[in-house]
Amino acid sequence: MPSALVRRRKGYEHEIEIREHRLIADEPEDRGGTDTGPKPTELLAASLASCTAITIEMYADRKEWDLGQVEVTADFTEASTDSPASFKVNIKVPAELDDDQRERTLVIAGKCPVHRALAAQDVRIEDDLELI
Repeated sequence: MPSALVRRRKGYEHEIEIREHRLIADEPEDRGGTDTGPKPTELLAASLASCTAITIEMYADRKEWDLGQVEVTADFTEASTDSPASFKVNIKVPAELDDDQRERTLVIAGKCPVHRALAAQDVRIEDDLELI
């Protein structure tokens, strides 16, 4: 079975099957959909955000850092005639991290598999770190 199987349900609404998991993707009403699920580009941004968070947390676990709560948001901007598609990634980590840990966190964020795959396609991804 493929890693993601997509089947049309109605209109632009599609069911996504990944292993035993089911998701819905759709378009908003102003784009002809029924808004029963996120747009594919929103799912792409969610993939980048979740992969970034998991990658940072796995690294912190290996280093035995007490990372605490991590929040990652990713906003997608579609390509225009003037610029390529881009992502703005905001990473929130506890203020207790020292400067070296903060710098390393940003480096590791760029190593998540989704980040690397998108970057290889000439999609600009901008990461930043926010302390909470």
